[in-house]
Amino acid sequence: MVESKIYIGLNDLSTNTQLFENEKYIRVLRNVCYSYKVPFSFQVQEGGYIYESGEYARETSLVLTLIDVDKTVVKDIAKDLCAFFHQESVLVTESHLQAHFVRETLECGGEETL
Repeated sequence: MVESKIYIGLNDLSTNTQLFENEKYIRVLRNVCYSYKVPFSFQVQEGGYIYESGEYARETSLVLTLIDVDKTVVKDIAKDLCAFFHQESVLVTESHLQAHFVRETLECGGEETL
């Protein structure tokens, strides 16, 4: 199984500042994933980035995690997010992992759970 991560900074390429609130970027990210019909999760995190010009920036980033999604689809999603978020580039990482699902239920004798 392959885990792909796409790191997308939220600072605009032209202004080197974040133009919108995090929630607006999150809505775009969700809609892109929904349109590709892929299983996904994401995190919001703080970090730093060095532009090709050598300038250092602190910025908020979204990290999109895709598990067992075809490599060409991951690349297409990365391209879309790079363009939609007006980025110099986005970082894509790929890790091979072993994963399994755990399933369990509680027998409550007719009582509601949670």
